[in-house]
Amino acid sequence: MRVAQEQDPENFYLAAFYLEQRGKKGEDVKDDARELAVKILRNPIGSYNGMRKILRVYSNYVSHDETIALAEEALELHPDERYLKRCAALCLKWKIIFFRDRDSHEKQSLINRAVSLHEEVISLYPRSSFANKVDLANIHAKSNNGMDKADQMFQDLLIMDLEPAEKQLLYNKYAKYLHFDRNDRKKSLRYHMKAAEIPGRSFNRANSIEVLEKITHQSGNPMGRKIEEFLKNLQEP
Repeated sequence: MRVAQEQDPENFYLAAFYLEQRGKKGEDVKDDARELAVKILRNPIGSYNGMRKILRVYSNYVSHDETIALAEEALELHPDERYLKRCAALCLKWKIIFFRDRDSHEKQSLINRAVSLHEEVISLYPRSSFANKVDLANIHAKSNNGMDKADQMFQDLLIMDLEPAEKQLLYNKYAKYLHFDRNDRKKSLRYHMKAAEIPGRSFNRANSIEVLEKITHQSGNPMGRKIEEFLKNLQEP
């Protein structure tokens, strides 16, 4: 990969991918990532110019704040690029998820920006907006006064006619919402079970199964035995 990148130095997607692999090996790639981001910003934006990949590198190996700043800078330079709006919305979602101070003014400002961007992305990508709607419901749940809105959005999503993979995603995300935002652990586990019982390999199904397996190792959990039996009878994907 290093040789390929040296032979094609203008391939910024490959360069960003190479940085990601170096980061996974434990290398400090912060400075190289910042240098590459400047080059990417100077070039036309597109799905394969490396912007999405360098944003992921920033998120994992630089900082969430710099990731958002990079996405917003790219959007300022290319305000009509709907692809960048999707990237910026995603970055804000990551930041909000990991933001610890629930009542801070800064977080609420981020949430307002994220809501606005997600609503715009949903209107720009109407045929592939399902995952963005799930994300938007979760963002509302992090808002100071957005829980009712989150509830309504989830209820609207739950009655939709969905593909199996979409159901896995929705049930997994709704289960996490119930656990972390509604503190309803029993109902949360039921939705993890609903996600797990849908055949088909996916990250969301595997994540729900992992959550359920951890419950079986907790002594004294009243649902432990029921979940253990459920997992034994679970249909393999």
